[in-house]
Amino acid sequence: MKTFFIYAALAGSLLASCQNTSAPDSSNNEDEKSAAKKGMTKRDYSITKTNSYSDLFLDSAVMEKHIASKGLDDSIARRLRSFYNSRNYGFAWFTSSGLTEQARAFWNLHDYVTTYDNDTSLRDKNLQKKMDAYIAEESLKASASGNFIQTELTLTQHFIKYILSNYEKGFIKRKEMERFIPYKKQDPLAMADSLLNKKHKDNKYFEDVHEPYRLLKQQLAKYYPIVQAGGWPQIPTAKSLKKGSSSPTVAVIKKRLQLTGEMPGTDTSQVYNDTLENAVRIFQKELGYTPNGIVNAQLIKDMNVPAEKRLSQILMNMDRMRWMPTEPAGQLIVVNIPEFVLHVYENKKKAFDMNVVVGKEGHNTISFSGDLSTIVFSPYWNVPPSIVKSEILPKMASNSNYLESQNMEQTGTEGGLPVIRQKPGDKNSLGKVKFLFPNSFNIYFHDTPAKSLFSQDKRAYSHGCIRLAEPEKMAQYLLSNNQEWTPDKINEAMNAGEEKYVKLKKAIPVIITYYTAWVGEDGLLNFRDDIYQHDKDLLGKMFL
Repeated sequence: MKTFFIYAALAGSLLASCQNTSAPDSSNNEDEKSAAKKGMTKRDYSITKTNSYSDLFLDSAVMEKHIASKGLDDSIARRLRSFYNSRNYGFAWFTSSGLTEQARAFWNLHDYVTTYDNDTSLRDKNLQKKMDAYIAEESLKASASGNFIQTELTLTQHFIKYILSNYEKGFIKRKEMERFIPYKKQDPLAMADSLLNKKHKDNKYFEDVHEPYRLLKQQLAKYYPIVQAGGWPQIPTAKSLKKGSSSPTVAVIKKRLQLTGEMPGTDTSQVYNDTLENAVRIFQKELGYTPNGIVNAQLIKDMNVPAEKRLSQILMNMDRMRWMPTEPAGQLIVVNIPEFVLHVYENKKKAFDMNVVVGKEGHNTISFSGDLSTIVFSPYWNVPPSIVKSEILPKMASNSNYLESQNMEQTGTEGGLPVIRQKPGDKNSLGKVKFLFPNSFNIYFHDTPAKSLFSQDKRAYSHGCIRLAEPEKMAQYLLSNNQEWTPDKINEAMNAGEEKYVKLKKAIPVIITYYTAWVGEDGLLNFRDDIYQHDKDLLGKMFL
């Protein structure tokens, strides 16, 4: 399965240089001459705490101590020194607010090759334990000390080894590798100009091997001149507008939608006509709303999002796409969390889509990759300790029959808490079937008795797992190459009230992504809400 990730794009050489300022750590000309002779990048003193991607820095002496204590060979040690010289010893994987997006993305790739590809060269039990804990902690605070420094340097070691063993020979040179992880903030317009108008070997490479990246870059080319020209007009707040309405606001809406291409022509009359209604439906579809052609206050708010913010959103999602694999031949399942949709592909062509419910804020669904290998019919729900403590115990305290009323049972105790599970049946929170792809986060697909949520435009309600609108359809699809499992037998197993595990003949790759901007199969540029505030966090790190 290693080839599945051979083109995994590890963030960007998106960030360029800024003015010279003082450095967090000191060096001398002899050190720089020595670095150049040894084929290492010179230390970039223009990077400071003001313009660095990360606000954490380490001392070069601490890195040298790490190299000595780990007994790193000369080749890896030189690359490690060169890597941190290029970012003036700014952290690559942590900021004071926790793990960076790139750290999570790289760990996803690392976890996949060590779990599914059986890559023993990258296995490290201590690192695995630390990273699992860090990723699970949504409010992690990091510092340039202790375990964080050791984890930072060990991750970079593994990153270097991963690049050397998983990328095409000749594509990744040392300096290109050093710029995979953003290191310096930049003006969004300058970043867009660099991507659109300057030659980047890696950027062209990703366009060639990753279609979603190429399509989003085309949209960057459309939005760049709009931002250069000052953006679009702000639309005044108005009551609900629909076909037949007449208002000065209608004329402004027409100008706004003409700029981004939803509305053709140059009509700027104040009458809400058929052409505008069609344009509004397209705009609603691009934002994930039910396309009813009615302009309300929320839609005007969406139209008024500044053009520069949309440009930045495109850039951030291009950066995310650099971490994604190219679409493999065969079957593939992709869930885009902000879209609330699961996509099934066969040989790079869409087979079908399915609405999903994802984790609510505070119970975020994690972005990662895995292989779906097992279906569980009529499953038990083993209630997580966190839910037992926060939700079940208070209800048990006020109602002695609570467990029985919910078809639950206690099977023991662990860590001072009762171990509780919900029996198979109509009340089961997992519904009548679940789909497993082994991972460290205990996330899986499942049915749900709460069907009404799937009709809503925004569907972040779960405790982290992903609920499927059509679980029986998914089971039939996954077992379609198994003659033993007919649709009738699948339905029977879902309603049997007795838990049954079924192993797939061939596991199917699953990718869970977090894209708030992408181009759909219809060629429309989609935007979605930043439901977990990942964009907000990244915005402050990438841009001046």
